Amino acid sequence: MRKSRFTDAQIIGMIKEQEAGMATAEVCRRHGLSPATFYKLKARYGGMDVSDTRRLKQLEDENARLKRLLAEAMLDNVVLKDLLGKS
Repeated sequence: MRKSRFTDAQIIGMIKEQEAGMATAEVCRRHGLSPATFYKLKARYGGMDVSDTRRLKQLEDENARLKRLLAEAMLDNVVLKDLLGKS
């Protein structure tokens, strides 16, 4: 996935500007992004604080690590079954 130009704190700041009453088009123009991108970011980060985004990032990293471990374990099981079956 492509890395965002904006930090989590900047994204949350943009969302808070819009929620405070600034027009969405103005927020987008000011920060140089399209309305579609803004709404995508709002769907992902809406209602979060900066600490929440840090925790989300930690959980996503841990989930990716666990998925890799599971895939390796499943591959090891397949290899062992093949070795035992051919003996």
